[in-house]
Amino acid sequence: MVRRIAVLGVTGALITGAVAAAAPTTATATAASAGRSAGAYGGRAEAYGVTVAAARAAKAGIDWAACPADWGFESPIVCGYVTVPVDYAKPNGKTIKIAVDRIGNTGTAAERQGALIYNPGGPGGSGMRFPRRVTTKSAIWADTAKAYDFVGFDPRGVGHSAPISCADPQEFVKAPKADPVPDTEADKTAQRKLAKEYAQGCVERTGRAMLSQMTTANTARDIDVIRAALGEKKLNYLGVSYGTYLGAVYATLFPAHVRRMIVDSVVNPARDQIWYQNNLDQDVAFQGRWDDWEAWVAKYDSVYHLGDTPAKVQAGWETLRAAAKANPIGGVVGPAELLGFFQSAPYYDSSWATVAGVWSKYAAGDTQALVDAAAPDLSDTAGNITSENGNAVYTAVECTDAKWPTSWKKWDRDNTALHAKYPFLTWANAWMNLPCATWGVPQQTPVEVRTGKGLPKVLIVQSTRDAATPYSGAVELHHRLKGSELITEKDAGSHGVTGLVNSCINDRVTAYLVSGTLDGKDVTCTPHATPVPPAAG
Repeated sequence: MVRRIAVLGVTGALITGAVAAAAPTTATATAASAGRSAGAYGGRAEAYGVTVAAARAAKAGIDWAACPADWGFESPIVCGYVTVPVDYAKPNGKTIKIAVDRIGNTGTAAERQGALIYNPGGPGGSGMRFPRRVTTKSAIWADTAKAYDFVGFDPRGVGHSAPISCADPQEFVKAPKADPVPDTEADKTAQRKLAKEYAQGCVERTGRAMLSQMTTANTARDIDVIRAALGEKKLNYLGVSYGTYLGAVYATLFPAHVRRMIVDSVVNPARDQIWYQNNLDQDVAFQGRWDDWEAWVAKYDSVYHLGDTPAKVQAGWETLRAAAKANPIGGVVGPAELLGFFQSAPYYDSSWATVAGVWSKYAAGDTQALVDAAAPDLSDTAGNITSENGNAVYTAVECTDAKWPTSWKKWDRDNTALHAKYPFLTWANAWMNLPCATWGVPQQTPVEVRTGKGLPKVLIVQSTRDAATPYSGAVELHHRLKGSELITEKDAGSHGVTGLVNSCINDRVTAYLVSGTLDGKDVTCTPHATPVPPAAG
């Protein structure tokens, strides 16, 4: 799922050796298999359209070149574009270009097993930094890098791939924003007005033709076209957070095109979860992980001086929040901005010390530290464009993917009840998603994620206390993908497990990707190391 409020917020065990043969160059070569799996989700026109687009991409390949200097990717990473239809039902109609980047495998030609494509989540996240795991010499990924080209891409609508917009970026990031927690009915009415205006802005700034095609199923089709353009018969894929749902949809639409797939921190793919219920469940999980962080802060009260019990830490948070509401800190940090910064703690335990440290400095009289951390930087126009774009894609995909409740009474009833027990994120999450209640283009029916003919074994990785994608999502996907194996990191809650240091997980991920080796059963791992404050180290 996505990074919340922060203005935007990875099978086939038997195949080894190189997989670099050219993809079919005629639409009919893959139409049969794609049609059987994809036809039920979008119609036969889309199923045929993706085979046409993939055949064209296989023939054209990718014109790799040095990445533009302002993209921030050093040599030997190279960049290029893949052309895809805006609407797969009209493969000869309007097209857009999907930005991709790549770094070749670091091993020998004999060691190469193809391309490993990555999606970090969102919707709205860019995967273009993935090849930098090689250039920055990430030890966790060193052995995998010997076997695979690391390939990243900006999904449709994101970054360098026909970016969409729903609001003026500078206006979007301005602060302070209204307190997400409403005190009165008038507060709710004001937030409803903002949500409706945002939905209208998406139509006006993006256009109905593009907005109506901003779906997970279409991004999955884009990935299959990228696969073909890379010259790969089958896909190797690593998806995190929303990237797990994207992977699950790809596996459903193109089961015979999957070679190996790892999904990490899993979105519950059940149709009745996408997306309204998933967001309600997220509110509950965030509260649990927030409580974990408060207990950790209390444990290290000798370092942070924010309270020696979780209750005292919570009282301090409520005091801070109330003070920022009455008089925004530095004139720009109110409750909404505080939440945008503090939410990174329940997201990632790697942020625990950072968030606690900034708060501790503020409590000791350093106001600027908190302003620097939580306030927008209006001078960073490029960063603000990225933030607004990410939020626009998040909204566009989730609102277009599925039908949302249109009754305000339902939204109000559900979120009022949740807020009473799980107040940390509930109302902020509700307002972020409320544009979906008045969405300006037709909302689709989610793909029924399931195992299709030819799908190899998928590896699922999940921590039990994940805030953004609750553990139940991994269990549900495990049930739906026959033969899949689940690695559970017990009593841990960081979002995104495969990038952390935990040999029980890292060794299995590497063995699967490099050798196709699986345990033949589900595995439970002890948690990765709990953070220790630098001052206590």
